[in-house]
Amino acid sequence: MDDRTLVEKCKAGDEQAFAELVKRYSTKAYQVAYSVLGNCQDAEEVAQDAFVRIHKALPDFRGDCEFGTWLYRIALNLARNKYRWNKVRGSNVNFSIDAPVEGDDGEDNRKYDLPDETPGPDKDAELDELRGRVSAELAKLPEAYREILVMRVVQEMSYEEIADALGCQMGTVKSRLARARDELKKRLGDLQ
Repeated sequence: MDDRTLVEKCKAGDEQAFAELVKRYSTKAYQVAYSVLGNCQDAEEVAQDAFVRIHKALPDFRGDCEFGTWLYRIALNLARNKYRWNKVRGSNVNFSIDAPVEGDDGEDNRKYDLPDETPGPDKDAELDELRGRVSAELAKLPEAYREILVMRVVQEMSYEEIADALGCQMGTVKSRLARARDELKKRLGDLQ
């Protein structure tokens, strides 16, 4: 079933249709939030808040854009607000009653399901170092550059979807993306 049909069913009160939309888009909402916040718990909270807002606003959704684009815009705005709130008030003020408790060894006890690609320990170490470096440099980029790179490269959004999500022209998306890529290349220059 396509998104438009699910949205129409949601408007008619079908909670299963909404559950299907949540299933389809929860990972993407989390990824958008994480790209802005860089914190798992905050990203989970923002993704959940995005779906709460969507559930309340769905009756007024006109369908001028795709459901996914609408979701990205809401998640992105909520993540930006959360980022500003954390910056002003301090993220250490936040806590969750659902947060995992550290074990006796002081380690985080969460389990992550990762694909087994088994390239070998030396390649693993190299890739981990590279990922860490790229993530660190990405986090240092200005917010507009970081967001657009994540939308295009990680989320694989089209230029049109990005323009809709950010509320700007396609030319702005392309030029901002080119500048973001150039800036990231400069920061990672010694890797080439």
